[in-house]
Amino acid sequence: MTDYIKKRNGVSIGSPRSLRNNLYRSLGSKNFSTFWKYWNPIFGYYLGKFIFKPLKNIFPVAIALLLTFIFCGLIHDSVTTAFRGKVSLFFSIWFLFMGLAVLITKSLKHNFQNEFG
Repeated sequence: MTDYIKKRNGVSIGSPRSLRNNLYRSLGSKNFSTFWKYWNPIFGYYLGKFIFKPLKNIFPVAIALLLTFIFCGLIHDSVTTAFRGKVSLFFSIWFLFMGLAVLITKSLKHNFQNEFG
């Protein structure tokens, strides 16, 4: 995981520049796919290793990606449900749309830097 974090953030885990690099790389990314590549590398590492990789052995990559995004939303919903005391699927639905955005913008080869850069 240490190598993964360094590759994504450009610095080792625990570095004082880690958060700055994370925000700069993710928020300055050219598309949704790149944003999610850099956003929260620790959580991304575990989602990739334990959810996405096993799923892509069973499903096509696009379906595995969508299911991984939905799973991520379910984790967020579980936390908010525990704190609020009532069930909500807001994040599961939100992450489903984020996964669709990744797939659509990737297939269209959309680049935000062409619009804002």
